[in-house]
Amino acid sequence: MNLSDFDFDLPEHLIATRPVRPRPAARMLVAHGARITDAHVRDLPSFLRPGDRLVLNNTRVIPARLSGTRRRETTHGSGVARIEVTLAAPRPDGGWTALAKPLRRLRAGDVITFSDRLEATVRGLGEGVIELDFNLTGAAFDAALAEAGAMPLPPYIASRRAADAQDVEDYQTVFARHSGAVAAPTASLHFDDALLARLRAAGVAVTEVTLHVGAGTFLPVKVEDVATHRMHAEWGEVTAGAAEAINATRAAGGRVIPVGTTALRLIETAADSAGTVRPWTGETDIFIYPGYRFRATDALMTNFHLPRSTLVMLVAALMGRATIRRIYEHAIAQEYRFFSYGDASLLFPENGPGDVAD
Repeated sequence: MNLSDFDFDLPEHLIATRPVRPRPAARMLVAHGARITDAHVRDLPSFLRPGDRLVLNNTRVIPARLSGTRRRETTHGSGVARIEVTLAAPRPDGGWTALAKPLRRLRAGDVITFSDRLEATVRGLGEGVIELDFNLTGAAFDAALAEAGAMPLPPYIASRRAADAQDVEDYQTVFARHSGAVAAPTASLHFDDALLARLRAAGVAVTEVTLHVGAGTFLPVKVEDVATHRMHAEWGEVTAGAAEAINATRAAGGRVIPVGTTALRLIETAADSAGTVRPWTGETDIFIYPGYRFRATDALMTNFHLPRSTLVMLVAALMGRATIRRIYEHAIAQEYRFFSYGDASLLFPENGPGDVAD
């Protein structure tokens, strides 16, 4: 299975740089196998059944993009360099792994000042990343980061415009609770409180899990044989209550529908071979591509993804490569908006998740 199997031509004008308003006004492609219906996110209750359960990722995006100054005493005086940092993932010891540029201007022991309150010491450098220890922790760190940082827009948006105050609201779900993500679970950006209330009134249950999306979600696949690709690890948690609710839905004949690939990857990590979801906490690097057999997922709501990405591989695993190709051809022909601020798809495998012929 080659990387080129997941390539397609995407017109640049279909890359969304702002979301539609209100959130549920976004378009939604609904696919039952290869049968496609064009709808809107606000129509979601009509495509679900009483007893179905949506699984939402309640991670909260932090303003992870920082601009700072590195000062270093040299034999010629004080050396100053501007450093751009994007926090990538928290470390168990309280520090952060980060991306930095220009990386060549940094070495272990350097101090980067981001504001009057916030600075970090470079603990070490790895391949393309650095490890930072900040001068603040806990609530004090969160407050200083909120002042100094900017929302970490995906590269394909950031290359077209700078983040601004509107992104603070737009790039955050309405149910974000647990800080730690440096990228949004973007399928969830289509929900507002009114839509959630309508879903509950229609008998659709909602369960929350947490997966802190890392910057690695934007890293390209660099190997031609996709089976040799290694995913980045991200921290997640499925509580005992969430696991119990998901299992009860399956036992009662309801469908479990993750909202977003992050929620899907987490519950698949927490599920055993029989499909029972267990309480789970830790880092997951699960990689889902065609041939994977789904354990806890019956359908998926997600956005439209980048060519040659692991996310396109995931939806191809769910729906089949030939079917997902037809779905994406339809989306492009109908000018659906792609990526983080784009439109949504609701994907129901025709013969059950993963039980498809490619």
